[in-house]
Amino acid sequence: MWHKPWKLREGLAIGAGLLITGEMLQLSMGSIDWQLFAFPVNVVALALYLTLIAAAFLLRRKIYVVSYFTTPKAATASILFATVLTALMGITRQVAGTQPAADPIGITKMLSYWPFVLVYLWLTTTIALTTLQQFATFRLRKIPAIVCHIGLFLIVVCGTLGSADMQRLKMYCISGQPEWRALDDEGAVTELPLAIQLNRFILEEYPAEVQKVRGADGKPTIMKMPTPKRYASEVDIFTKRGDNIQATIEVNKPISVEGWKIYQYSYDESMGAKSTLSIFELVTDPWLPVVYIGIGLLLLGAVLMFFTLGKGKDVHRKEEENS
Repeated sequence: MWHKPWKLREGLAIGAGLLITGEMLQLSMGSIDWQLFAFPVNVVALALYLTLIAAAFLLRRKIYVVSYFTTPKAATASILFATVLTALMGITRQVAGTQPAADPIGITKMLSYWPFVLVYLWLTTTIALTTLQQFATFRLRKIPAIVCHIGLFLIVVCGTLGSADMQRLKMYCISGQPEWRALDDEGAVTELPLAIQLNRFILEEYPAEVQKVRGADGKPTIMKMPTPKRYASEVDIFTKRGDNIQATIEVNKPISVEGWKIYQYSYDESMGAKSTLSIFELVTDPWLPVVYIGIGLLLLGAVLMFFTLGKGKDVHRKEEENS
């Protein structure tokens, strides 16, 4: 083992070492606080990471481990570890981002779990180095793989670093009163670059159905209870630029204003159709367009692979004849 050229078992050993190192960091430092990477720290971190990747690639002939990371064996090992951890996240109940892990190891908060992050850092590093290697030995038949690799890199890296800039807030609007303040999950107040004024709340209900409810005396009572069919809010939205946008916000039909998506979240259920309170959820994710670009590139690469699959050998033969 560790005799050049390295094979798959060396990659598996690297992955195991990352798991052990990550768990030691997890036990000594706790979960990663991604809020520390909020803008502009995430931009600086991304620039530094890309610089280190480029420098490592230039030194790949002098540093063997860098050269090894451009091989299919290293890619296979990193994908294997990332797949196992992702599957573990899928079968484990995850806690909310603001809550601590519910288990002593940390797997119930996988996105902030040190071993998970280190393995995905290894995966993205192999993707980046492999992509640079493909550019250095460019051939037309490599275009689909290059496009896929760039797309996957954007999805993982920008999706991770951008999570610190995502905000999910609740705004409580009373009819006729403009509101520009919203609350996060911890109750902290955030002033927004827009204000929402509730003009009218709309509630449509299904015909009342007989249901069993618990009365004030604790005994079950049979009553006819209507259930909501549709509820929405007619609002005016004011922006700092002086725009006045009139809109109707419905459940599952958000509107986008100033980089924020505004969802109808709830209302005063005790008042029903006479509610003068609407609760909106406002979400912003500045990095999401970059992630969408990554998804588009990944799909484009897959389509290119499909159409060039049967032509790969012919293209490879022509390139060899021309060279």
